[in-house]
Amino acid sequence: MAVSVKIPTQLRAATDGEATAMVDGETVGEVLDALYERYGELRSRIAEDGGLRRFVNVYVEGEDIRFLDGLETEVSDGDEVTILPAVAGG
Repeated sequence: MAVSVKIPTQLRAATDGEATAMVDGETVGEVLDALYERYGELRSRIAEDGGLRRFVNVYVEGEDIRFLDGLETEVSDGDEVTILPAVAGG
């Protein structure tokens, strides 16, 4: 099933400037794996030790996966997955 993944500006250098990618998967983990296959550099920017980096948030249809089933959160055809790294500064 096709899922739309929104890529934030700070990660677009790893996706050849693409802001959105359509990938297949039944869970968030499968969607991210498909994204890593397409854009190899992206894995090192958002993944760590088989999971997500501490300050990377992922949302499915606006819901934070940390409050759902994490990487095992199921996605449906046409869902929108958003990757949102935390930004710090002052």
